[in-house]
Amino acid sequence: MASNAVLIIGGGIAGLCAAIAARRLGVDAHVLESAPRVLRGGNARHARNFRIAHEKPVWHTPDAYSDAEFLAELRKTGCPDEVFARGLVEESARIADWLMGCGVLLQAPDVGVLPYSRRTAFLLGGGKAMVNALYDTASRLGVSFDYESEAFALTEVLGGWEAKIVSGATKKRFFARAVVVASGGPGGDPNWRNDHIGEGVLLRGARSSNGRIMQFLAERGFRTVGDPSSCHMVAVDARGPEDDGGIVTRITAIPHGLVVDRNGRRVELAGASPKKSHYAQWGARIAACDGGLAFLILDARGLSKTLPAALAPIRADTLDALAAELGLDGAALAESVPFVEPPFFAFPMRAGLTFVHYGLAADANMRLSREGNANLFGAGMIVAPNFFTRGYMAGLGLTLSAVTGRRAGEAAARHVLS
Repeated sequence: MASNAVLIIGGGIAGLCAAIAARRLGVDAHVLESAPRVLRGGNARHARNFRIAHEKPVWHTPDAYSDAEFLAELRKTGCPDEVFARGLVEESARIADWLMGCGVLLQAPDVGVLPYSRRTAFLLGGGKAMVNALYDTASRLGVSFDYESEAFALTEVLGGWEAKIVSGATKKRFFARAVVVASGGPGGDPNWRNDHIGEGVLLRGARSSNGRIMQFLAERGFRTVGDPSSCHMVAVDARGPEDDGGIVTRITAIPHGLVVDRNGRRVELAGASPKKSHYAQWGARIAACDGGLAFLILDARGLSKTLPAALAPIRADTLDALAAELGLDGAALAESVPFVEPPFFAFPMRAGLTFVHYGLAADANMRLSREGNANLFGAGMIVAPNFFTRGYMAGLGLTLSAVTGRRAGEAAARHVLS
């Protein structure tokens, strides 16, 4: 029992920012992280940059990216509430300094081999370094943690909430005056993913960010927002893991070859573009293929134009040999492929889910919405559809998680203090 505590469900960037913000206001904060310690941090472990507005160059991000430009691009993602959108953009301009104040290190653009970006700031050491820095800061502030611990139910009791928790083989309860739910959207739950997105879709992020407590709340009257069948998917290597593949399994070479299905027939994509984000255009198309499987075929010239991949392509000296290696119809593949410079290469591909455009409705303080007031708050991708309902922009998820985490933590702490 911790009557004056804020309980944070989820130990990714949203939960950590909530815990730090709450603790800095003087209340106890306790974090449940469903992953083991070595895999703590949720999807943020795979992050590398976050989107920020800045009216002039700063040492970590070149040139300028104005509030107005950020807002105009955010509107294209179907933001349902203009006030929410403006608030996110305005707070993005301050979140880099706040994170650095929590020990997070950023990388200067003239160091290493970073791509040019005036819209995003890059993390020194990537998402894992950021997660470790936030855990260190939270620990120094007195935040407590339980690893491999997942809340499976929340019950409202007089003056707060009782969380039912499974921790290994042990079940226990925790009482808190306020709760911040930051455990991810529902796409991390394989059963939910099969029901709403389709079979064969891989999860790019952490399986621990499963959104099950979000589903629990939705079934008990908390209002949802967004479309459970809408999501952001990209082309990933089918040989990668079922989850936690992150950015390294992404297939970026599609413009240099052609795509065929498991029958060897060419797969077309209307309006396909070779621009930087082409792999995101292909995610849903690959998911719609027979068995959710497709193959990128390249010849020697095409392969020479590609970037290095985490997994080496499958190689064969002839198309017939490549078809045999892939289990495809050789005649169908030969009819589909117009290039002839051997040797030939292939990447088997599946769709990799980044997140779902579906979550819980919240107000500006990230208080979750239902009939009757509740001292329950949301942060991170669980509340993302309040800000955007289609597509994606690079670095947006990390910014949204940090901003909403800080908001929710402060609001929960104010509730406890009142």
